Amino acid sequence: MVNELSGKVAVVTGGASGIGRAIVERYIAEGARVVVADVEREHAENLVRSCGPMSVFRYTDVGDVDQVAAMVDFAVESFGGLDVMCNNAGIPGKMHKSFLQDDLADFGKVMAVNLLGVMAGTRYAAAYMADHGGGSIVNMSSIGGVQAGGGVMTYRASKAAIIQFTKSAAIELEQYDIRVNCIAPGSIPTALLATSMTAMADERSDRLTRAVRASMQTDRPLERDGTPEDVAEAALYFAGDRARYLTGTVLPVDGGTTAGKPLRRKSAPVESAGAPMS
Repeated sequence: MVNELSGKVAVVTGGASGIGRAIVERYIAEGARVVVADVEREHAENLVRSCGPMSVFRYTDVGDVDQVAAMVDFAVESFGGLDVMCNNAGIPGKMHKSFLQDDLADFGKVMAVNLLGVMAGTRYAAAYMADHGGGSIVNMSSIGGVQAGGGVMTYRASKAAIIQFTKSAAIELEQYDIRVNCIAPGSIPTALLATSMTAMADERSDRLTRAVRASMQTDRPLERDGTPEDVAEAALYFAGDRARYLTGTVLPVDGGTTAGKPLRRKSAPVESAGAPMS
């Protein structure tokens, strides 16, 4: 379809880089005007300059509810409405060798960005949409919230909570013609995995990142890596009218990882028990 989002206004949190940037670019390519909400000011401003008048930047820490509310107001003031809210912003937290070594020092920050940010974005976007004919809300989880596993426990818990929240919000908001759906990416090469290893020495971090990526590849049926653009296609689908009969849906974009292991490939050895899945 061409211009699938023509005339629509969207907000993408965490839109300056990675999956968020791919979603911003895809939405704009389909005719939407987009607010790029992020704390990465330089990256976001560069993106907005490259996209022209179809986008604007709003500095937003989604862990701050007041900033999320102001971001929604800004979108309405800038473009005259809000039709699509993509709650994409997320952080991994620190990776530890085992859960017994995790002091949970980053619990509050991870939950504030990953879960509170999604809940606040949904709440304030829905408050506008409820009085203006409805809309679409797209929340970003992870296959780390679908499948149990070792490592990055706070991250996994936050992403699992997003799935439950999405389904619950879908039930409550249907009366306002607001659809709420969820994407669970997996095995998408972005900076998220490396960010979780910042406390490690560079050499060990690089080695572990490569090992985890190799393990992800052997654990999924499709051999090729996923891309941010693959996730952006799912975000476009949920945002547009093609998904008008879908709400409360969780869509893994993971090369089949959550379906099960491939039959004829051996698993690669991994140094750590687990890692962020996207």
